[in-house]
Amino acid sequence: MKPLTEHDIRASFVNSTKGEAKRMHVPKDLGERPWDSLDFLGWTDPAAPDRSYLVMDLDGTLTGIALRRAAQAGRARKTMCTWCLTTHSGDGVSLMSARKAGKSGQLGNTVGVYVCADLACSLYLRGKKSAGPGSRFKESLSLDEQVERMTAGISAFLSRVNS
Repeated sequence: MKPLTEHDIRASFVNSTKGEAKRMHVPKDLGERPWDSLDFLGWTDPAAPDRSYLVMDLDGTLTGIALRRAAQAGRARKTMCTWCLTTHSGDGVSLMSARKAGKSGQLGNTVGVYVCADLACSLYLRGKKSAGPGSRFKESLSLDEQVERMTAGISAFLSRVNS
């Protein structure tokens, strides 16, 4: 992924108002992010841990979405991320919901997906971050094929937000 600026990030959001995009907390460490290892930029709002954001180049257009993390309930268990297939214990995977873009979102419609709570899927795939022993299955797919599968899943989710 190419490095992004704060302006690029704020202008990319499809399911937020301009005011919401202006008020969101953008990461302060953009210059230090491992851009060569990222397929998308994902982060959690430090002031509101139930809010996360994702920005990805979708068919040549930078597309950002605001996400809400569902409250965790019940006992700790292993859960697998839908996008990168990393297994986490406890609350490492969360149900993230996104308000749909446009009129549908204004009416309260959302879409959801179970993903890594820290949105570090790209780093888990590349082995640059670990969720612990046994968190990644040995796959016969190459890294490029795994990345393609993950980005296709994220693209499909972004399309659902935009529809």
